[in-house]
Amino acid sequence: MQRIRTAVTTRRIAVTLFFGGLLLLGLLLTPDYGMSWDEPAEREAGYVSLQYVAQRLAPYVPQSPYLTGWPVLRTYRDADHGVAFQLPMAVMEAIFSRHDLQRAYWLRHFLVFGTFVLGTWAIFRLASARFASWKWGLVAAGILVLSPRIFAEAFYNYKDLVFMNLFVLGGYTLTRLLRRPTAGRAVVHALVTALATDVRIMGLLLPVLTLGFGALEWWARPVRRPALVRTLALYSAATGPLVVLFWPYLWEAPLQRLWECFGSYRRYRQTMQVFYLGQMESCQRLPWHYLAVWLLVTTPVVYSLLFLGGAGAVLRGFFRRPVAFLRRTAGRRDLLFGAWCVGPLVLIVAIQSVVYDGWRHVYFIYPAFVLLAVRGLWAGVQAYQAAAPGSARRRLGQLAGVLLAAGVAHTAVRQVADHPHQYAYFSFLPGPVAGQLFERDYWGISTVHGLAWVLANDKRMTITLSDTLYSKDFIGNNLLLLPAADQARVRLVPHHQAQYFLGMYRWHPAPYEATYDTPVHAVEVDGLPILTVFRR
Repeated sequence: MQRIRTAVTTRRIAVTLFFGGLLLLGLLLTPDYGMSWDEPAEREAGYVSLQYVAQRLAPYVPQSPYLTGWPVLRTYRDADHGVAFQLPMAVMEAIFSRHDLQRAYWLRHFLVFGTFVLGTWAIFRLASARFASWKWGLVAAGILVLSPRIFAEAFYNYKDLVFMNLFVLGGYTLTRLLRRPTAGRAVVHALVTALATDVRIMGLLLPVLTLGFGALEWWARPVRRPALVRTLALYSAATGPLVVLFWPYLWEAPLQRLWECFGSYRRYRQTMQVFYLGQMESCQRLPWHYLAVWLLVTTPVVYSLLFLGGAGAVLRGFFRRPVAFLRRTAGRRDLLFGAWCVGPLVLIVAIQSVVYDGWRHVYFIYPAFVLLAVRGLWAGVQAYQAAAPGSARRRLGQLAGVLLAAGVAHTAVRQVADHPHQYAYFSFLPGPVAGQLFERDYWGISTVHGLAWVLANDKRMTITLSDTLYSKDFIGNNLLLLPAADQARVRLVPHHQAQYFLGMYRWHPAPYEATYDTPVHAVEVDGLPILTVFRR
Protein backbone atom coordinates (compact mmCIF):
# COMPACT_ATOMS: atom_id res chain seq x y z
CA MET A 1 0.00 0.00 0.00
CA GLN A 2 2.84 2.39 0.86
CA ARG A 3 4.45 1.65 -2.51
CA ILE A 4 1.20 2.53 -4.29
CA ARG A 5 0.91 5.80 -2.38
CA THR A 6 4.50 6.67 -3.25
CA ALA A 7 3.90 5.92 -6.94
CA VAL A 8 0.77 8.09 -6.98
CA THR A 9 2.60 10.92 -5.26
CA THR A 10 5.50 10.69 -7.71
CA ARG A 11 3.09 10.77 -10.64
CA ARG A 12 1.27 13.82 -9.31
CA ILE A 13 4.48 15.72 -8.65
CA ALA A 14 5.98 14.91 -12.05
CA VAL A 15 2.82 15.73 -14.00
CA THR A 16 2.19 18.93 -12.02
CA LEU A 17 5.77 20.12 -12.52
CA PHE A 18 5.65 19.37 -16.24
CA PHE A 19 2.40 21.17 -17.02
CA GLY A 20 2.88 23.92 -14.45
CA GLY A 21 6.34 24.56 -15.86
CA LEU A 22 4.98 24.55 -19.42
CA LEU A 23 2.33 27.13 -18.56
CA LEU A 24 4.87 29.32 -16.76
CA LEU A 25 7.25 29.03 -19.72
CA GLY A 26 4.49 30.20 -22.02
CA LEU A 27 3.80 33.20 -19.81
CA LEU A 28 7.48 34.17 -19.82
CA LEU A 29 8.02 33.68 -23.57
CA THR A 30 4.84 35.26 -24.92
CA PRO A 31 6.40 38.74 -25.44
CA ASP A 32 9.24 37.24 -27.51
CA TYR A 33 7.09 36.48 -30.56
CA GLY A 34 5.92 38.90 -33.21
CA MET A 35 2.55 39.17 -34.91
CA SER A 36 1.54 37.16 -37.96
CA TRP A 37 0.30 38.95 -41.03
CA ASP A 38 -3.38 37.98 -40.72
CA GLU A 39 -3.91 38.43 -36.97
CA PRO A 40 -5.80 41.74 -37.47
CA ALA A 41 -8.13 39.97 -39.92
CA GLU A 42 -8.72 37.20 -37.37
CA ARG A 43 -9.46 39.79 -34.70
CA GLU A 44 -11.90 41.53 -37.05
CA ALA A 45 -13.71 38.25 -37.71
CA GLY A 46 -14.34 37.88 -33.99
CA TYR A 47 -15.78 41.36 -33.71
CA VAL A 48 -17.95 40.96 -36.82
CA SER A 49 -19.59 37.92 -35.23
CA LEU A 50 -19.81 39.61 -31.81
CA GLN A 51 -21.56 42.60 -33.39
CA TYR A 52 -24.01 40.22 -35.10
CA VAL A 53 -24.71 38.35 -31.86
CA ALA A 54 -25.32 41.60 -29.95
CA GLN A 55 -27.72 42.85 -32.62
CA ARG A 56 -29.63 39.55 -32.74
CA LEU A 57 -29.93 38.98 -29.01
CA ALA A 58 -30.46 42.58 -27.90
CA PRO A 59 -31.59 44.57 -30.96
CA TYR A 60 -33.28 47.35 -28.96
CA VAL A 61 -30.48 47.87 -26.45
CA PRO A 62 -28.04 50.68 -27.34
CA GLN A 63 -24.81 49.05 -28.39
CA SER A 64 -21.36 50.01 -27.18
CA PRO A 65 -19.40 52.00 -29.79
CA TYR A 66 -16.79 49.27 -29.47
CA LEU A 67 -19.29 46.75 -30.92
CA THR A 68 -20.50 48.78 -33.89
CA GLY A 69 -19.06 49.85 -37.22
CA TRP A 70 -17.73 46.42 -38.17
CA PRO A 71 -18.64 44.79 -41.53
CA VAL A 72 -21.98 43.01 -41.81
CA LEU A 73 -21.63 39.28 -41.14
CA ARG A 74 -23.92 38.17 -43.98
CA THR A 75 -21.65 39.73 -46.62
CA TYR A 76 -18.35 39.52 -44.73
CA ARG A 77 -15.54 38.11 -46.88
CA ASP A 78 -14.35 35.68 -44.18
CA ALA A 79 -17.75 34.68 -42.82
CA ASP A 80 -16.94 31.07 -43.75
CA HIS A 81 -14.14 31.04 -41.15
CA GLY A 82 -15.17 29.62 -37.78
CA VAL A 83 -14.99 31.95 -34.77
CA ALA A 84 -15.19 29.58 -31.80
CA PHE A 85 -11.87 31.01 -30.60
CA GLN A 86 -12.03 34.53 -32.03
CA LEU A 87 -15.48 35.38 -30.69
CA PRO A 88 -14.56 34.72 -27.03
CA MET A 89 -11.32 36.62 -27.60
CA ALA A 90 -13.31 39.63 -28.83
CA VAL A 91 -15.49 39.45 -25.72
CA MET A 92 -12.44 39.32 -23.44
CA GLU A 93 -10.79 42.20 -25.25
CA ALA A 94 -13.96 44.30 -25.10
CA ILE A 95 -14.12 43.73 -21.34
CA PHE A 96 -10.47 43.85 -20.28
CA SER A 97 -8.32 45.50 -22.99
CA ARG A 98 -10.52 47.76 -25.07
CA HIS A 99 -8.18 50.75 -24.77
CA ASP A 100 -4.89 48.84 -25.09
CA LEU A 101 -4.50 46.99 -28.39
CA GLN A 102 -0.98 45.83 -27.59
CA ARG A 103 -2.13 44.27 -24.35
CA ALA A 104 -5.03 42.66 -26.22
CA TYR A 105 -2.66 40.95 -28.66
CA TRP A 106 -0.37 39.74 -25.87
CA LEU A 107 -3.42 38.31 -24.12
CA ARG A 108 -4.47 36.55 -27.32
CA HIS A 109 -1.00 35.06 -27.77
CA PHE A 110 -0.91 33.73 -24.24
CA LEU A 111 -4.38 32.22 -24.56
CA VAL A 112 -3.36 30.51 -27.80
CA PHE A 113 -0.52 28.98 -25.82
CA GLY A 114 -3.04 28.06 -23.14
CA THR A 115 -4.88 25.92 -25.69
CA PHE A 116 -1.52 24.32 -26.51
CA VAL A 117 -1.09 23.33 -22.87
CA LEU A 118 -4.58 21.81 -23.03
CA GLY A 119 -3.68 19.90 -26.21
CA THR A 120 -0.44 18.68 -24.62
CA TRP A 121 -2.43 17.44 -21.64
CA ALA A 122 -4.79 15.59 -23.99
CA ILE A 123 -1.94 13.80 -25.77
CA PHE A 124 -0.50 12.95 -22.36
CA ARG A 125 -3.78 11.30 -21.40
CA LEU A 126 -4.07 9.47 -24.73
CA ALA A 127 -0.54 8.04 -24.47
CA SER A 128 -0.95 7.20 -20.78
CA ALA A 129 -4.07 5.18 -21.55
CA ARG A 130 -2.65 3.48 -24.64
CA PHE A 131 0.64 2.44 -23.05
CA ALA A 132 -0.72 2.00 -19.50
CA SER A 133 1.85 4.34 -17.97
CA TRP A 134 1.91 8.03 -17.10
CA LYS A 135 5.62 8.01 -17.95
CA TRP A 136 4.86 7.15 -21.55
CA GLY A 137 2.27 9.91 -21.45
CA LEU A 138 4.97 12.41 -20.51
CA VAL A 139 7.17 11.07 -23.33
CA ALA A 140 4.42 11.89 -25.83
CA ALA A 141 3.83 15.31 -24.26
CA GLY A 142 7.57 16.00 -24.29
CA ILE A 143 7.86 15.16 -27.99
CA LEU A 144 5.00 17.53 -28.79
CA VAL A 145 6.63 20.35 -26.82
CA LEU A 146 10.06 19.62 -28.35
CA SER A 147 8.74 20.13 -31.87
CA PRO A 148 10.26 23.49 -32.84
CA ARG A 149 7.74 24.74 -35.38
CA ILE A 150 4.74 23.57 -33.41
CA PHE A 151 6.07 25.18 -30.23
CA ALA A 152 6.68 28.56 -31.89
CA GLU A 153 3.32 28.68 -33.64
CA ALA A 154 1.61 27.81 -30.35
CA PHE A 155 2.01 31.48 -29.45
CA TYR A 156 0.36 33.19 -32.42
CA ASN A 157 -1.37 30.75 -34.78
CA TYR A 158 -5.02 31.35 -33.87
CA LYS A 159 -6.29 28.94 -36.49
CA ASP A 160 -4.15 25.88 -37.10
CA LEU A 161 -2.65 25.44 -33.62
CA VAL A 162 -5.90 26.14 -31.79
CA PHE A 163 -7.60 23.64 -34.09
CA MET A 164 -4.85 21.08 -33.49
CA ASN A 165 -5.29 21.43 -29.75
CA LEU A 166 -9.06 21.05 -29.93
CA PHE A 167 -8.75 18.10 -32.31
CA VAL A 168 -6.40 16.19 -30.02
CA LEU A 169 -8.76 16.97 -27.15
CA GLY A 170 -11.51 15.52 -29.35
CA GLY A 171 -9.39 12.42 -29.86
CA TYR A 172 -9.13 12.06 -26.10
CA THR A 173 -12.86 12.55 -25.46
CA LEU A 174 -13.54 10.03 -28.24
CA THR A 175 -11.42 7.33 -26.60
CA ARG A 176 -13.10 8.02 -23.25
CA LEU A 177 -16.49 7.63 -24.89
CA LEU A 178 -15.51 4.37 -26.58
CA ARG A 179 -14.00 2.97 -23.40
CA ARG A 180 -17.06 3.69 -21.26
CA PRO A 181 -20.05 5.05 -23.20
CA THR A 182 -22.17 7.33 -21.01
CA ALA A 183 -24.48 10.24 -21.70
CA GLY A 184 -22.12 12.70 -20.03
CA ARG A 185 -19.16 11.61 -22.12
CA ALA A 186 -21.26 11.81 -25.28
CA VAL A 187 -22.22 15.42 -24.54
CA VAL A 188 -18.65 16.42 -23.68
CA HIS A 189 -17.36 14.84 -26.89
CA ALA A 190 -20.10 16.59 -28.88
CA LEU A 191 -19.08 19.92 -27.29
CA VAL A 192 -15.40 19.45 -28.20
CA THR A 193 -16.37 18.34 -31.71
CA ALA A 194 -18.46 21.48 -32.17
CA LEU A 195 -15.71 23.79 -30.92
CA ALA A 196 -13.14 22.17 -33.21
CA THR A 197 -15.48 22.38 -36.22
CA ASP A 198 -16.20 26.01 -35.42
CA VAL A 199 -12.50 26.81 -35.60
CA ARG A 200 -11.86 24.83 -38.82
CA ILE A 201 -14.39 22.98 -40.93
CA MET A 202 -12.10 19.91 -40.93
CA GLY A 203 -13.40 19.32 -37.41
CA LEU A 204 -16.16 17.40 -39.22
CA LEU A 205 -13.63 14.57 -39.38
CA LEU A 206 -14.28 13.98 -35.68
CA PRO A 207 -17.87 12.74 -36.24
CA VAL A 208 -16.54 10.50 -39.03
CA LEU A 209 -13.94 8.99 -36.71
CA THR A 210 -16.48 8.75 -33.90
CA LEU A 211 -19.08 6.84 -35.90
CA GLY A 212 -16.50 4.69 -37.68
CA PHE A 213 -14.67 3.61 -34.58
CA GLY A 214 -17.92 3.46 -32.65
CA ALA A 215 -19.07 0.82 -35.14
CA LEU A 216 -15.76 -1.01 -34.69
CA GLU A 217 -16.22 -0.90 -30.91
CA TRP A 218 -19.78 -2.20 -31.32
CA TRP A 219 -18.37 -5.19 -33.23
CA ALA A 220 -15.51 -5.88 -30.82
CA ARG A 221 -17.40 -5.50 -27.50
CA PRO A 222 -20.88 -7.04 -27.70
CA VAL A 223 -21.54 -6.36 -24.03
CA ARG A 224 -21.32 -2.60 -24.67
CA ARG A 225 -23.60 -2.54 -27.73
CA PRO A 226 -26.76 -1.09 -26.14
CA ALA A 227 -24.82 1.64 -24.35
CA LEU A 228 -22.82 2.46 -27.48
CA VAL A 229 -25.94 2.80 -29.61
CA ARG A 230 -27.55 5.14 -27.07
CA THR A 231 -24.49 7.33 -26.57
CA LEU A 232 -23.63 7.56 -30.27
CA ALA A 233 -27.22 8.56 -30.99
CA LEU A 234 -27.02 11.23 -28.29
CA TYR A 235 -23.65 12.41 -29.64
CA SER A 236 -25.07 12.67 -33.17
CA ALA A 237 -28.14 14.57 -31.95
CA ALA A 238 -26.11 17.01 -29.85
CA THR A 239 -23.25 17.77 -32.25
CA GLY A 240 -25.26 19.54 -34.95
CA PRO A 241 -27.01 22.07 -32.68
CA LEU A 242 -23.76 22.79 -30.83
CA VAL A 243 -21.90 23.42 -34.10
CA VAL A 244 -24.58 25.95 -35.07
CA LEU A 245 -24.66 27.51 -31.60
CA PHE A 246 -20.96 28.46 -31.58
CA TRP A 247 -20.85 29.71 -35.19
CA PRO A 248 -23.21 32.69 -35.60
CA TYR A 249 -22.85 32.72 -39.39
CA LEU A 250 -24.76 29.42 -39.48
CA TRP A 251 -27.74 30.64 -37.46
CA GLU A 252 -29.90 31.83 -40.34
CA ALA A 253 -29.38 28.83 -42.69
CA PRO A 254 -27.40 26.10 -40.89
CA LEU A 255 -27.24 23.30 -43.47
CA GLN A 256 -26.85 25.54 -46.50
CA ARG A 257 -24.10 27.65 -45.01
CA LEU A 258 -22.26 24.70 -43.50
CA TRP A 259 -22.19 23.09 -46.94
CA GLU A 260 -20.97 26.37 -48.44
CA CYS A 261 -18.19 26.52 -45.85
CA PHE A 262 -17.09 22.99 -46.72
CA GLY A 263 -17.17 23.91 -50.40
CA SER A 264 -15.00 26.93 -49.63
CA TYR A 265 -12.52 24.67 -47.85
CA ARG A 266 -12.41 22.33 -50.83
CA ARG A 267 -12.01 25.12 -53.40
CA TYR A 268 -10.60 27.96 -51.35
CA ARG A 269 -10.54 31.33 -53.11
CA GLN A 270 -6.85 31.96 -52.38
CA THR A 271 -4.80 32.20 -55.59
CA MET A 272 -1.36 33.25 -54.35
CA GLN A 273 1.99 31.77 -55.33
CA VAL A 274 4.07 29.62 -52.97
CA PHE A 275 7.74 28.74 -53.15
CA TYR A 276 8.17 24.95 -53.21
CA LEU A 277 11.20 22.86 -54.21
CA GLY A 278 12.88 25.89 -55.75
CA GLN A 279 9.93 26.95 -57.91
CA MET A 280 7.07 29.42 -57.58
CA GLU A 281 3.83 27.43 -57.80
CA SER A 282 0.16 28.38 -57.64
CA CYS A 283 -1.46 27.17 -54.43
CA GLN A 284 -4.33 25.98 -56.64
CA ARG A 285 -2.09 23.50 -58.48
CA LEU A 286 0.40 22.14 -55.97
CA PRO A 287 1.70 18.56 -56.41
CA TRP A 288 0.20 15.79 -54.28
CA HIS A 289 3.37 15.41 -52.20
CA TYR A 290 3.45 19.04 -51.01
CA LEU A 291 2.16 18.37 -47.48
CA ALA A 292 4.12 15.18 -46.92
CA VAL A 293 7.41 16.77 -47.99
CA TRP A 294 6.85 19.82 -45.79
CA LEU A 295 6.06 17.59 -42.81
CA LEU A 296 9.23 15.56 -43.41
CA VAL A 297 11.65 18.49 -43.76
CA THR A 298 10.32 20.39 -40.73
CA THR A 299 9.97 17.48 -38.28
CA PRO A 300 13.01 16.29 -36.30
CA VAL A 301 14.52 13.26 -38.03
CA VAL A 302 14.42 11.11 -34.91
CA TYR A 303 10.64 11.61 -34.63
CA SER A 304 10.13 10.65 -38.27
CA LEU A 305 12.16 7.46 -37.79
CA LEU A 306 10.17 6.56 -34.67
CA PHE A 307 6.94 7.22 -36.58
CA LEU A 308 8.02 4.83 -39.33
CA GLY A 309 8.81 2.23 -36.68
CA GLY A 310 5.44 2.73 -34.99
CA ALA A 311 3.48 2.67 -38.24
CA GLY A 312 5.37 -0.46 -39.27
CA ALA A 313 4.60 -2.17 -35.96
CA VAL A 314 0.89 -1.35 -36.30
CA LEU A 315 0.70 -2.61 -39.89
CA ARG A 316 2.63 -5.76 -39.03
CA GLY A 317 0.30 -6.52 -36.12
CA PHE A 318 -2.79 -5.88 -38.22
CA PHE A 319 -1.85 -7.98 -41.24
CA ARG A 320 -0.45 -10.82 -39.17
CA ARG A 321 -3.72 -11.48 -37.30
CA PRO A 322 -6.29 -8.83 -38.28
CA VAL A 323 -9.24 -10.16 -36.27
CA ALA A 324 -7.21 -10.65 -33.08
CA PHE A 325 -5.64 -7.21 -33.62
CA LEU A 326 -9.05 -5.52 -33.82
CA ARG A 327 -10.38 -7.44 -30.82
CA ARG A 328 -7.78 -5.78 -28.60
CA THR A 329 -8.42 -2.25 -27.34
CA ALA A 330 -4.76 -1.35 -27.95
CA GLY A 331 -5.05 -2.46 -31.57
CA ARG A 332 -8.16 -0.35 -32.14
CA ARG A 333 -6.46 2.67 -30.60
CA ASP A 334 -3.43 2.23 -32.84
CA LEU A 335 -5.73 2.01 -35.83
CA LEU A 336 -7.47 5.21 -34.70
CA PHE A 337 -4.13 7.03 -34.53
CA GLY A 338 -3.26 5.78 -38.01
CA ALA A 339 -6.58 6.86 -39.52
CA TRP A 340 -6.29 10.24 -37.79
CA CYS A 341 -2.77 10.77 -39.15
CA VAL A 342 -3.05 9.46 -42.71
CA GLY A 343 -6.75 9.90 -43.49
CA PRO A 344 -6.76 13.73 -43.75
CA LEU A 345 -3.72 13.71 -46.06
CA VAL A 346 -5.45 11.23 -48.38
CA LEU A 347 -8.67 13.26 -48.25
CA ILE A 348 -6.96 16.54 -49.12
CA VAL A 349 -5.15 14.96 -52.06
CA ALA A 350 -8.37 13.25 -53.21
CA ILE A 351 -10.53 16.40 -53.18
CA GLN A 352 -7.60 18.60 -54.30
CA SER A 353 -8.13 21.07 -51.48
CA VAL A 354 -6.10 24.28 -51.58
CA VAL A 355 -3.20 24.43 -49.10
CA TYR A 356 -0.27 26.81 -48.69
CA ASP A 357 2.23 28.06 -46.12
CA GLY A 358 3.80 24.65 -45.56
CA TRP A 359 1.70 21.99 -43.85
CA ARG A 360 0.00 24.22 -41.32
CA HIS A 361 -3.47 23.28 -42.57
CA VAL A 362 -2.89 19.71 -41.38
CA TYR A 363 -1.11 20.43 -38.10
CA PHE A 364 -4.02 18.62 -36.45
CA ILE A 365 -2.61 15.27 -37.62
CA TYR A 366 0.66 15.87 -35.76
CA PRO A 367 -0.53 14.58 -32.35
CA ALA A 368 -1.42 11.28 -34.06
CA PHE A 369 2.01 11.34 -35.71
CA VAL A 370 3.55 11.76 -32.24
CA LEU A 371 1.47 8.93 -30.77
CA LEU A 372 2.61 6.59 -33.53
CA ALA A 373 6.20 7.72 -32.94
CA VAL A 374 5.79 6.81 -29.26
CA ARG A 375 4.34 3.50 -30.44
CA GLY A 376 7.58 2.92 -32.33
CA LEU A 377 9.68 3.79 -29.29
CA TRP A 378 7.52 1.56 -27.08
CA ALA A 379 7.94 -1.36 -29.51
CA GLY A 380 11.70 -0.82 -29.50
CA VAL A 381 11.84 -0.83 -25.70
CA GLN A 382 9.76 -4.01 -25.60
CA ALA A 383 12.12 -5.71 -28.07
CA TYR A 384 15.15 -4.56 -26.09
CA GLN A 385 13.78 -5.91 -22.82
CA ALA A 386 12.96 -9.25 -24.45
CA ALA A 387 16.49 -9.67 -25.83
CA ALA A 388 18.99 -11.78 -23.94
CA PRO A 389 21.65 -9.85 -21.98
CA GLY A 390 24.83 -9.45 -24.03
CA SER A 391 23.12 -10.45 -27.30
CA ALA A 392 23.61 -8.61 -30.57
CA ARG A 393 20.02 -7.34 -30.32
CA ARG A 394 20.78 -5.84 -26.90
CA ARG A 395 23.89 -4.10 -28.22
CA LEU A 396 21.98 -2.82 -31.22
CA GLY A 397 19.27 -1.53 -28.88
CA GLN A 398 21.84 0.28 -26.77
CA LEU A 399 23.31 1.94 -29.85
CA ALA A 400 19.85 2.94 -31.01
CA GLY A 401 19.13 4.39 -27.56
CA VAL A 402 22.28 6.51 -27.66
CA LEU A 403 21.43 7.81 -31.14
CA LEU A 404 17.86 8.49 -30.06
CA ALA A 405 19.00 10.47 -27.02
CA ALA A 406 21.45 12.42 -29.18
CA GLY A 407 18.71 13.22 -31.69
CA VAL A 408 16.32 14.49 -29.02
CA ALA A 409 19.11 16.50 -27.35
CA HIS A 410 20.02 18.07 -30.69
CA THR A 411 16.38 19.05 -31.24
CA ALA A 412 16.19 20.61 -27.77
CA VAL A 413 19.42 22.55 -28.31
CA ARG A 414 18.18 23.81 -31.69
CA GLN A 415 14.86 24.83 -30.22
CA VAL A 416 16.59 26.92 -27.58
CA ALA A 417 19.24 28.32 -29.94
CA ASP A 418 16.68 29.32 -32.58
CA HIS A 419 14.37 31.04 -30.09
CA PRO A 420 12.18 32.92 -30.88
CA HIS A 421 12.46 31.93 -34.55
CA GLN A 422 11.73 28.20 -34.31
CA TYR A 423 9.01 28.71 -36.93
CA ALA A 424 11.79 28.64 -39.55
CA TYR A 425 13.23 25.31 -38.34
CA PHE A 426 14.28 22.73 -40.93
CA SER A 427 15.36 19.35 -39.68
CA PHE A 428 18.02 17.72 -41.85
CA LEU A 429 18.45 20.45 -44.48
CA PRO A 430 21.22 23.02 -43.87
CA GLY A 431 19.78 26.51 -43.70
CA PRO A 432 21.16 27.81 -47.03
CA VAL A 433 19.89 24.70 -48.84
CA ALA A 434 16.43 24.99 -47.26
CA GLY A 435 16.27 28.63 -48.37
CA GLN A 436 16.79 27.57 -51.99
CA LEU A 437 13.90 25.09 -51.83
CA PHE A 438 11.25 26.32 -49.38
CA GLU A 439 9.59 29.43 -47.99
CA ARG A 440 11.01 30.86 -44.80
CA ASP A 441 9.10 33.18 -42.45
CA TYR A 442 5.78 33.19 -44.30
CA TRP A 443 3.99 34.62 -41.25
CA GLY A 444 6.28 37.66 -41.03
CA ILE A 445 6.93 37.07 -37.31
CA SER A 446 10.56 38.22 -37.53
CA THR A 447 9.46 41.71 -38.60
CA VAL A 448 9.19 42.85 -34.98
CA HIS A 449 12.84 41.98 -34.37
CA GLY A 450 13.95 43.84 -37.48
CA LEU A 451 11.99 46.89 -36.37
CA ALA A 452 13.38 46.66 -32.85
CA TRP A 453 16.94 46.55 -34.19
CA VAL A 454 16.41 49.63 -36.38
CA LEU A 455 14.84 51.62 -33.55
CA ALA A 456 17.57 50.61 -31.11
CA ASN A 457 20.43 51.49 -33.47
CA ASP A 458 19.10 54.65 -35.12
CA LYS A 459 18.40 57.40 -32.58
CA ARG A 460 16.75 59.87 -34.97
CA MET A 461 13.31 61.06 -33.94
CA THR A 462 11.78 60.00 -37.27
CA ILE A 463 12.71 56.84 -39.16
CA THR A 464 11.29 56.06 -42.58
CA LEU A 465 10.74 52.51 -43.80
CA SER A 466 9.89 51.29 -47.27
CA ASP A 467 6.19 50.71 -47.86
CA THR A 468 6.31 47.91 -50.45
CA LEU A 469 3.37 45.87 -51.72
CA TYR A 470 3.34 43.41 -48.84
CA SER A 471 5.62 44.88 -46.17
CA LYS A 472 2.96 47.38 -45.06
CA ASP A 473 0.91 44.70 -43.33
CA PHE A 474 3.93 43.02 -41.75
CA ILE A 475 5.37 46.29 -40.46
CA GLY A 476 2.07 47.82 -39.40
CA ASN A 477 1.07 44.71 -37.46
CA ASN A 478 4.34 44.34 -35.60
CA LEU A 479 4.67 48.03 -34.76
CA LEU A 480 1.70 47.47 -32.45
CA LEU A 481 3.88 45.25 -30.26
CA LEU A 482 6.55 47.93 -29.72
CA PRO A 483 6.48 50.73 -27.12
CA ALA A 484 4.29 53.69 -28.06
CA ALA A 485 7.30 56.03 -28.22
CA ASP A 486 8.96 53.80 -30.81
CA GLN A 487 5.76 53.48 -32.81
CA ALA A 488 5.58 57.27 -33.07
CA ARG A 489 9.07 57.43 -34.62
CA VAL A 490 8.25 55.21 -37.61
CA ARG A 491 6.91 56.45 -40.94
CA LEU A 492 6.06 54.26 -43.94
CA VAL A 493 6.98 56.01 -47.20
CA PRO A 494 7.48 55.04 -50.86
CA HIS A 495 10.51 52.90 -51.39
CA HIS A 496 12.70 55.55 -53.07
CA GLN A 497 12.20 57.88 -50.07
CA ALA A 498 12.86 55.33 -47.32
CA GLN A 499 15.92 55.14 -45.09
CA TYR A 500 15.41 51.42 -44.40
CA PHE A 501 14.00 48.43 -46.19
CA LEU A 502 13.07 45.11 -44.55
CA GLY A 503 13.56 42.13 -46.84
CA MET A 504 11.21 39.36 -45.66
CA TYR A 505 11.54 36.57 -48.25
CA ARG A 506 7.91 35.48 -48.36
CA TRP A 507 7.66 35.74 -52.14
CA HIS A 508 11.30 36.64 -52.68
CA PRO A 509 13.49 33.52 -52.36
CA ALA A 510 16.48 35.17 -54.08
CA PRO A 511 18.90 37.40 -52.12
CA TYR A 512 18.02 41.10 -52.07
CA GLU A 513 21.63 42.27 -52.34
CA ALA A 514 21.49 42.31 -56.12
CA THR A 515 18.96 45.16 -56.16
CA TYR A 516 19.27 46.79 -52.73
CA ASP A 517 22.00 48.40 -50.67
CA THR A 518 24.32 46.59 -48.29
CA PRO A 519 22.54 44.78 -45.45
CA VAL A 520 23.15 46.14 -41.95
CA HIS A 521 21.38 43.44 -39.94
CA ALA A 522 19.94 39.97 -40.49
CA VAL A 523 17.76 37.61 -38.49
CA GLU A 524 19.02 34.09 -39.17
CA VAL A 525 18.09 30.53 -38.26
CA ASP A 526 20.83 27.93 -38.73
CA GLY A 527 22.60 30.20 -41.21
CA LEU A 528 19.42 30.96 -43.16
CA PRO A 529 18.39 34.64 -43.32
CA ILE A 530 14.67 35.01 -42.65
CA LEU A 531 14.74 38.82 -42.54
CA THR A 532 17.37 41.32 -43.69
CA VAL A 533 17.54 45.01 -42.83
CA PHE A 534 18.93 47.29 -45.56
CA ARG A 535 19.92 50.93 -45.01
CA ARG A 536 19.74 53.14 -48.06
